[in-house]
Amino acid sequence: MIKARGYATKHSFSRLKLFEFEREEAGAHDVEIKVMFCGVCHSDIHQAKNEWSNTVYPCMPGHEVVGTVTKVGADVTRHAVGDMVGVGCMIDSCRECAPCKAGDQNYCESGNSWLATYNGPMVPAKKAPDGKNIYGRDNTLGGYSDVLVVNEDFVLKIPQGLAPEVAAPILCAGVTTYSPMKHWKVKAGDKVGIVGFGGLGHLAAKIAKAMGAEVTVFTTTKEKLDEAKRLGVAGVLEKDKEALKALKSSF
Repeated sequence: MIKARGYATKHSFSRLKLFEFEREEAGAHDVEIKVMFCGVCHSDIHQAKNEWSNTVYPCMPGHEVVGTVTKVGADVTRHAVGDMVGVGCMIDSCRECAPCKAGDQNYCESGNSWLATYNGPMVPAKKAPDGKNIYGRDNTLGGYSDVLVVNEDFVLKIPQGLAPEVAAPILCAGVTTYSPMKHWKVKAGDKVGIVGFGGLGHLAAKIAKAMGAEVTVFTTTKEKLDEAKRLGVAGVLEKDKEALKALKSSF
């Protein structure tokens, strides 16, 4: 077993506190990762506070994880010691259903669905049709820790030149905004409207602009209009009725 430390909460009304625990050693297909950075996603807060009524405690959030590989299993082929890698919101799936075989593991149709980086499988044993847990664990502890052990298939290479602290939020917030634009084949000349200009909104604006789109962000905060201008995109206050009227049916 590997001695590990992280920050976890033991109930819905406690703060995150230092938590010492053990992780299993890397198996034949696993990668051991020394965590360098982990983004803070608002879903981490929801989960820690049990605002979705499904939290398993102790809860150690974190699913925007970047670090360096310190050990690989005997059969690992995708990663090597010293690689900069990332881990997102999932660390396993059944690998056998049609969605998994098609590369859509987030639609895993097993009784437990996919295994989250923290808080265990999406469908725990007590809610599974057969009352079982194919992953053998009801809870998983996430990236607010100093070490992770993850199957190589759910570990991503971080490109050289991309700072790890910048890469971390891309593993959730970035993918969340990139995925629909990729799906709808956003291209140069398209118009993209982004409602809200927080963490995801900023990434969405950058990605859409990089795709060559004409980008407009809608915000309730006047100060964020300057931020939109700094990024080279148009900004509109949601209470500006004239501006909204001019943009009617534009997107």
